[in-house]
Amino acid sequence: MEKQKSFRGFMEKQKSFRVVMEKQLSFMGSERKKSKESPGKRGDLPIHLAARAGNLSRVKEILQNCSNYETKDFLAKQNLEGETPLYVASENGHDLVVSEILKYLDLQTASIVARNGYDPFHVAAKQGHLEVLRELLHSFPNLAMTTDLSNSTALHTAATQGHIDVVNLLLESDSNLAKIARNNGKTVLHSAARMGHLEVVKALLSKDPSTGFRTDKKGQTALHMAVKGQNEEILLELVKPDPVVLNLEDNKGNTALHIAAKKGRNQGLTCIRV
Repeated sequence: MEKQKSFRGFMEKQKSFRVVMEKQLSFMGSERKKSKESPGKRGDLPIHLAARAGNLSRVKEILQNCSNYETKDFLAKQNLEGETPLYVASENGHDLVVSEILKYLDLQTASIVARNGYDPFHVAAKQGHLEVLRELLHSFPNLAMTTDLSNSTALHTAATQGHIDVVNLLLESDSNLAKIARNNGKTVLHSAARMGHLEVVKALLSKDPSTGFRTDKKGQTALHMAVKGQNEEILLELVKPDPVVLNLEDNKGNTALHIAAKKGRNQGLTCIRV
């Protein structure tokens, strides 16, 4: 009797888990082998746990027990956060595990998005995992063009975090990535300038100096954004390609100098007036 109650309890938990996955994640493969679907923390399957830990031998062992037919679908499974095994391996910087998993995937499966709006490539860029990104780019170069819910590319996210090595890698793969703006109109240069990442600003301007004239939906350039921060060197870098940018007004008629004065950035004013 006790075993029956325990079994019924287990089955109820499994049923609840499947309902959550179907409603929140469009979870696939509920008809496949249940031995591979027992969730751990966060709804992780054994393959998630192994990938998260960077346990390459365990990942290989799990995948070898799958038939060729079902491996790709198995690797498309998401936990409660919408994360695939490739996602968790990418997020945690396990490039060898990423390389192994990629052997079984196509572009569609490799770009499955988690509930936070990030795909494996994007989250690796956010964390600054250069070698993971190399592996992903080698297999699927088009991953560099994916965007999150705000239309940010992986380049945008890496630039915001100040990951200069990642920024350089992505610019080398496709310099046009720097031209893609977020939904609010802000380019990668806007964000890097606002966050004070000098080397990133230099890298972006070296690829295309004209991006300094791009405006967001408020009519503001990267220089408008930079004067709100504290990095004077960035102001000089943004003015260097063409000082005319100093005269550009936003939708409210403010130049970068006006905003610097309103924000009390006196050193910035002195810097860009010289």
